[in-house]
Formats: sequence, structure tokens, C-alpha cells
Amino acid sequence: MDNPVSQGEAFAFQLKSTDGAARLGAISTPRGIIRTPAFMPVGTVATVKALYPEQVRDSGADILLGNTYHLMLRPGAERVARLGGLHKFMRWNGPILTDSGGFQVMSLGKIRKITEEGVAFQSHIDGSRHMLSPERSIEVQCLLGSDIQMQFDECIELPAEYREIERAMELSLRWAERSKRAFQSQVASGGASNGQALFAIVQGGTEPALRHRSAKELVAMDFPGYAVGGLAVGEGHEAMIATLAETLPALPVGKPRYLMGVGTPLDLIESVRLGVDMFDCVMPTRNGRHGYVFTWGGVLNMRNAKHAEDPSPLDELSSCPAAREHSKAYLHHLIKSGELLGAMILSWINTVFYQDLMAAMRGAIADGRFDDWAAETKARIIKPAAP
Repeated sequence: MDNPVSQGEAFAFQLKSTDGAARLGAISTPRGIIRTPAFMPVGTVATVKALYPEQVRDSGADILLGNTYHLMLRPGAERVARLGGLHKFMRWNGPILTDSGGFQVMSLGKIRKITEEGVAFQSHIDGSRHMLSPERSIEVQCLLGSDIQMQFDECIELPAEYREIERAMELSLRWAERSKRAFQSQVASGGASNGQALFAIVQGGTEPALRHRSAKELVAMDFPGYAVGGLAVGEGHEAMIATLAETLPALPVGKPRYLMGVGTPLDLIESVRLGVDMFDCVMPTRNGRHGYVFTWGGVLNMRNAKHAEDPSPLDELSSCPAAREHSKAYLHHLIKSGELLGAMILSWINTVFYQDLMAAMRGAIADGRFDDWAAETKARIIKPAAP
């Protein structure tokens, strides 16, 4: 099942076509092609919650996301490496992106301390003490064997004071330099290959001047790809979209652009319109576990009593067999009963919906009708969740 990284194949991005600012492309890795725009299901601790690897693969996902912070604490990056790397460990032979762990350690609040060196923190599992620095973050990601790695950065919650946003952005720039040096050292020592890539993360809150400065300095460092971080952290949809509109033109046309931790179908559609290539979010599986399901007719709350005697399929337009074959009444029963199968089925349906949505966007860009497609699709699916 495992497909080791070839030392001879390089990471590459091909921009195939555009429709306005929306981009159709492909990222080449030794473990396969990532079709963009792409949505990465989140496998935080080496599992996409409630799904088998085969279900994730069959959904159309080309790449998964894993988490440095969680995996370094349990089961441990060194252990995963001894067991053959993250791909073999979780039986996923496609590409994997790992985030740096920065977002998680920043959220620990009172049990972490930020310095120039990195972040000293206590494990949320057993209280043990750790230091996560740019160098350790890259070491962990290389031990895991991820195909795309992220620089270590500081992500702060919004709204925040300008000086605090600027301080975090400048620290992230210094950490970007250290992350790149650490990754280059790993390549030189055989801990990483040219088939793997390190992405930078643009920070700066919702402040255009700070975003431009961050992007300019990171572009000068010449990373293979660029993420926009520090959004979807309290600023709201409109502010996020406005910040993207300011930031994306400052990034290289010929390299992939990744919006971290986003989001709803509306977020994805509007961000692709602006030129984003990659996304990740826990929403498909998290919403599924809580009884919410994405359909081509809008979001449904399967706890709603109106579904109790509805024998119709959940969504006849879905490519997921569970959505076409199970009735709303049955899924309502599973969710109301707290049955694990209910969470599993809805998580599966939602994961497939997100991949179908991305495939539809890729098709609309290729056909040169993205704006028309977006208007038609939003009219169908962007509706408030049923009470």
C-alpha cells in the first residue's frame, strides 16, 4: 500500500487554465497528482474521523492533512518513522500535507510560552513539557514523511491590536527563514527529498499593509508554495474575502496558493473565484458527527423532526451511494439514537460532497463559466441550516 517518495522526482505545479482569477492546475508529487482547486480532508491524528481510508480515497480526495502537534505527542514522530512513516502507518498512499503545529500550540493559552526560540508548552494529554521550534517542527514533519510541509508560524486570534498582529507577523517571518534552513538541512542529510516541499505562510491579520509586507518577504525567500494563514479565526466571511483579495495578487502566479482552515461551501467558492488552489477544514466530518449534512439542495439538520417519516433519499444528486440509498427517516433515526453509524454515514456523505464541489469547480473553470456556475450553485446550496 505504501508508495515511498522517489529521490529523483521533484515537486512541481502546473497552471493549466484560468477563468478570471480562478485557477485550474495540478501539483505533481512522487505519490501522485493533486488536482487543483483541491480540498484536503483533515486526518489530524492519522485518521479522517469516522471514515475508512478507502472511503476517503473513493470520495475523490487526492491529498490528506495530518497534524504535527498531535502526532508528535501521540504516538510520537519517531515511532511513526520507525513504523515506516505516516503513509504506511495510516494506509494512505497518496500525498499528505502536515501543518506545522503552530496553530495548535498557540491555542493552548495558559500552558504555553512564546519566545524567539519557539513555543514551550505542556501536553494536553499528560501535562508533559515540550518545546516546538521551527527546527523541531520540520524535524517532526520529515520523520512523518509528509509530502508538503508547513513553516512554523504564530497564528493569533482576531480581532487583535495592530501592534500584536505586526509582532506575530514579523516573528513568523523569522521563523520562516529558520524553517527553510531546517528543511534544506534535512534534504542534505537525507531526511527529506526533492519530491517533498515546504510552504510558507503569509500572516498579517486583516491589515493589508502587513499582508503585503509578509508576502513580499516570503516571496523573496522563494518557497515552492504559499499559504494564507491567520484567517477564519474570528474576522468573519466578508473580512476574510477582502483580505484574500488584497493578499493573493502579491503571491507568485506559478506556485500553489493554500488557504488554511477554510471552510464552508460559500468560503470555498468565493476563495476559488479569487485564485486559491488548496483548502482544508474539519467541517465535513465535524458537521456529520453533529447531525448536519451537506446536499445539493442545502444543509440539512437530520435531528429535525420533519425528517422522521420522510422516506425520500437524502440527496439523489450525490455521487455518494449512502446519500442516494438511505432515507432521511433512517438517517434521522440514527442521529437521534446516537448511533455511531449515523455519524459515519453523514461524515462520508459530507466528505464526498466537498470533493464533488471541488470537481464541479474544476470543470466550471475548464469550461470558462465559473461565475455562472457559482451563481447557480450558491442559489441551490447556500441556505441556512434547517432548525
